[in-house]
Amino acid sequence: MFIKIFLTIVFLAIMIGVGVYSRKQASSVEGFVLGGRSVGPWLTAFAFGTSYFSAVVFVGYAGQFGWKYGLSSTWIGVGNAVIGSLLAWLLLGKRTKLMTQHIESRTMPDFFGTRFSSQGLRVVASVIAFVFLIPYTAGVYKGISTLFEMGFGIPYEYCVVIMALLTAVYVILGGYKATAMNDFIQGIIMLFGIVSVIIAVLVSQGGLTEAVSKLAAMNGDNGQPGVFASWFGPDPWGLLGVVILTSLGTMGLPQMVGKFYSITDESAIRRGTIISTVFAFIVAGGCYFLGGFGRLYDPVIAANGKIAFDSIVPAMLVQLSPALIALVVLLVLSASMSTLASLVLTSSSTMTLDLIYRDKKSLPGEVEEGSIDDIVAERIERRKVVVMRVLIVFFIVISLLIALNPPTFIAQLMGISWGALAGAFLAPFMLGLYWRGVTTASVWACFIWGVGLTVVNMLLGNPINPINCGAIAMLGGFPVVWLVSLFTPRMKIQEVERMFECYRK
Repeated sequence: MFIKIFLTIVFLAIMIGVGVYSRKQASSVEGFVLGGRSVGPWLTAFAFGTSYFSAVVFVGYAGQFGWKYGLSSTWIGVGNAVIGSLLAWLLLGKRTKLMTQHIESRTMPDFFGTRFSSQGLRVVASVIAFVFLIPYTAGVYKGISTLFEMGFGIPYEYCVVIMALLTAVYVILGGYKATAMNDFIQGIIMLFGIVSVIIAVLVSQGGLTEAVSKLAAMNGDNGQPGVFASWFGPDPWGLLGVVILTSLGTMGLPQMVGKFYSITDESAIRRGTIISTVFAFIVAGGCYFLGGFGRLYDPVIAANGKIAFDSIVPAMLVQLSPALIALVVLLVLSASMSTLASLVLTSSSTMTLDLIYRDKKSLPGEVEEGSIDDIVAERIERRKVVVMRVLIVFFIVISLLIALNPPTFIAQLMGISWGALAGAFLAPFMLGLYWRGVTTASVWACFIWGVGLTVVNMLLGNPINPINCGAIAMLGGFPVVWLVSLFTPRMKIQEVERMFECYRK
């Protein structure tokens, strides 16, 4: 217990110390939200990866899908690395950096408002982002607190409150730069931790060959022999839905895409692509590979008689040595605090810049009407930062209340959040970077499609599994945008051309 407490205190002290160190760079909106658009490839790549993978993956997804699909759940980690990291950086990295800097966009709703000349889109997108990031944040709280309860014996409620307070402190102090620097430290811990834990679990089962043999000797829920040690598991189509949701979704999430806004230049994007992909292979692949051995341990049965999926991974780890449990706690703490920091920063900046202070920007090449005094502008900037800090507290409190009484499993919380956000944002954002023909009406249609499908499915009692519903929402957004764009009025050619000038420079 002394080792666990000591390492955790040192870790948390470093996190807060980084926040204090970075506070001077967080005095302006650009510095607080984007780190001055000067964050290097290593920090950006690790910020992307640590925001991607949290306790939701390590505890919720690895446990639930490792139990359901066995070793084939490792394909989810591979998909996260290839689609969610490599493809995301290749498709979005350079174009997002260039266009958002060109049109002076600081958030994803701001991008929609400027790119498609609609303040209405900007406002609605900010509301969607704020509302649907809350269940994801609650899922992260739940995952981290489950592990903390196992490692320290501290009641779940206290764990949730402590994590919320500590995350708020360093984000409020240092903004995005503090978050990125802490993400790098947390990423190193995650890489070292996941490898160590996998080795320890396999050793406890007699080695890799013995562990796989034990899985192969088990029959599936429908009596299929050896299915949990097979290449594609008992339900390949269900597995594919999870791969799509958890991989493709990153390209439509405000907290993920925002990382490309802040990176320094194109050479940094190339290096960041490699770093981020390798990180995802090790962390995501390792998490799901570990979860694949969950059936070798006795499951925890919840009060309703069903398996408590969120307790599967903790049950695997509770038998480890105190030093390794301390490492696991730090691993999950690192993964979760980085994701929480990214979520609360994204939510507060979106609400502040896209709802409370909606500045009217001129496109490059347009003449700006009037200007304000530099002193007044500086005061407004500082006021915006103060509002963002207040909203960080507000967002944390709301998600905290949900986390204290979570409505469903972690995986379902994430499915609802990712399905609505990426279902609404993915297609119009990606196509808006590449295709001049995307219309404002098609973006509205995709917002209605993504949010509508997710909410209706939820209100009807989830007749479609939230995971599969999220995957359908994401993929369906592309034909929605394409078809509506064909039959609705196009934007002014001059406006669109001014936006796409950034790719010719």
